[in-house]
Amino acid sequence: MINLNSPELIFAIDAVRQASLLVKQVQAELVSSALTKDDRSPVTVADFAAQALVGYLLEKSFPQDAMIGEEDSSVLQTPEEEQTLTSITHFVGQYTEGATPEKVCQWIDRGSAQSASRFWTLDPIDGTKGFLRGDQYAVSFALVEDGVVQIGVLGCPNLSDGYRSEIGGPGSLVVSARGQGTWVTTIEGENTFNAIQASTQDDPTQTRLLRSFESGHTNVSQIDLVAEELGVKAAPVRMDSQAKYAVLAAGHGELYLRLLSSSRPNYREKIWDQAAGVLVIEEAGGQVTDLDGKALDFTAGRTLAHNRGICASNGILHSAALAALREKQA
Repeated sequence: MINLNSPELIFAIDAVRQASLLVKQVQAELVSSALTKDDRSPVTVADFAAQALVGYLLEKSFPQDAMIGEEDSSVLQTPEEEQTLTSITHFVGQYTEGATPEKVCQWIDRGSAQSASRFWTLDPIDGTKGFLRGDQYAVSFALVEDGVVQIGVLGCPNLSDGYRSEIGGPGSLVVSARGQGTWVTTIEGENTFNAIQASTQDDPTQTRLLRSFESGHTNVSQIDLVAEELGVKAAPVRMDSQAKYAVLAAGHGELYLRLLSSSRPNYREKIWDQAAGVLVIEEAGGQVTDLDGKALDFTAGRTLAHNRGICASNGILHSAALAALREKQA
């Protein structure tokens, strides 16, 4: 059973739960009233507000700890963004004490660390386009000590039971702690935790392949070639954000590939896009490496500078997936 007496784990669960509720509130109040499909202001408000809230909570619980977050407040401290900062402060103020624009910027900038032996890493909204579409997105939060992910929590507001798309449901809080497995509870409600396990499928032709909803985030044609090499029969399941990692950990997919886009061949993953999801999968019995089969290196600062792409699987099919990647030079 997961150790709910751990101060770090209690903090991480509470932080992701509160941040998930905040971004759900922003989505409900602002996304439907956005003037155009290209109006990204709601996700900007939600992104910064969630990071400010987690920064505030971190300051209260672990003031000495570093945080590596996706956002910094400099873009908000311009006359053009005054209204955006006011809106962010309004939402943060509903979850904190003493929220002012200045304080909110300070809390956001708790995430400005470059590296540390012990740090938290946060993606306040992973899957911004999914958020705007009313589809899948995730709040992703992890604790890393000496390059090893110790705690990973995903808040998936539009996912139920860790794998079912359900808009307006109770959402899923997917929680992993090293050596303690992966568990799912609801964002809204009691802390009733149910263990989840990766699939035991060992036939490559029966692989359920997960991939990014946005084609620009990966290399679709290469993924198709790898799937063909494996003999995969079913069409890929397209999904935004680290919600894919929850689905794989819950046994409702066998393989997720994030290949290098032809337009960004030298891209290296941001650590906040991977840390929580990696532990969620590994503690459920799955496996995550880069495309060359190397373990992910979280000691290189804000990016996975020493790794190329992502191969995540149920573990059983990992060797077959890596062999197919080599065969197709992906």
